[in-house]
Amino acid sequence: MADLQVDLFWSFRSPWSYLATPRLRALQEQFEVTVNFRPVYPIAIRTPDFFLSVDPLWPGYLMTDVHRCAEFLNIPFRWPSPDPVKQYQDEQGRRRTAEDQIYIYRLTRLGIVAAEAGRGVEFADEVSSLIWGGTRNWQAGDLLAEATDRAGLDLATMDAIVDAETLRLESVILANQNAHAQSGHWGVPTCAFEGEPFFGQDRIDVLQWRLQQKGLQRRAAGAAP
Repeated sequence: MADLQVDLFWSFRSPWSYLATPRLRALQEQFEVTVNFRPVYPIAIRTPDFFLSVDPLWPGYLMTDVHRCAEFLNIPFRWPSPDPVKQYQDEQGRRRTAEDQIYIYRLTRLGIVAAEAGRGVEFADEVSSLIWGGTRNWQAGDLLAEATDRAGLDLATMDAIVDAETLRLESVILANQNAHAQSGHWGVPTCAFEGEPFFGQDRIDVLQWRLQQKGLQRRAAGAAP
């Protein structure tokens, strides 16, 4: 039986994407399903004015809920330092996205390269664990290269592709963002399966239930995804 196909729309700046990824990686490793990693830019990049209209209660609840969910899932969590998206507070105290972004563009383009190498979910899991799992200065030294190596990839080779093919990779990111919108949701992580979106780290069990309705089977012992 051919693998079932799930599109995963995912952001390196999303704590919810980070919390979902270990289970999605395990799903792909244990069952006959392919999770197509399709990274998109976070809302701070796609819709920077979002933070001008958000309810004032939203940031506080976000921090409470994400720490609570990480504790519930027994996954290490700390807001990244540095943040993958550089932001600042304006004169009214509102959060704004800075013009100069030194991390999120590289990370997202690297995500496309990893996906094209067939190791997208693995790369997302290892790198987001580095960024969100409590490591300060995750961008320093060999930390990112080591995380990339754990995903079965080589960072120097990937960076060379990013430098040589930036425009092409940007076109793939834009296509992912368009497909994300067409899937029926705007947030990340969103898993799309046969025209049905499953938004949020708390919908993975529901996604697996739907996949089982469509004939999801465990992989044979020793079978690689």
